Amino acid sequence: MDVYTVSLFGHSRLSNPMDIEKALERAVRELIKTKEYVEFLIGRKGDFDLLAASVIRTVNKELDYGNVSLVLVLPYSTSEYRKNKENFEKYYDEVEICGQSALAHFKGAYRICNRSMVDRSDLILCGIERENGGAYQTIEYAIKQQKPVKNIGYSTLPSRK
Repeated sequence: MDVYTVSLFGHSRLSNPMDIEKALERAVRELIKTKEYVEFLIGRKGDFDLLAASVIRTVNKELDYGNVSLVLVLPYSTSEYRKNKENFEKYYDEVEICGQSALAHFKGAYRICNRSMVDRSDLILCGIERENGGAYQTIEYAIKQQKPVKNIGYSTLPSRK
């Protein structure tokens, strides 16, 4: 089976969630319809991540192609995850603890985890409107790794001056 891996990154606070939701729906629908199997890798650190996970689940249920996996990738085992493990495992098809970041200092764990997700991806979908923050730094890394990046809900990626 040909697995197409897509990682999603965006700001923890969104200024236009409705626009991003519509753009994500179109992109997710197209991927599900055109790829044999799509593995979506996602975190859980803010508005974009929660919105993207919801959109993926909704579109997947609607299309019912049976070719989607929604994978939550955590940098380490969080207390939220440990307390609600059963609910997480019902919502996501799989929950992974990133091995590379789990052993790192917590201050650098998200960066390490995000880079690991980029490294294993065929495509990066993002919701980036500002030139700062962890999501933006991750997209800069993805571009340096020559990964295809599609900025959802925005015409282009911001460029540093």
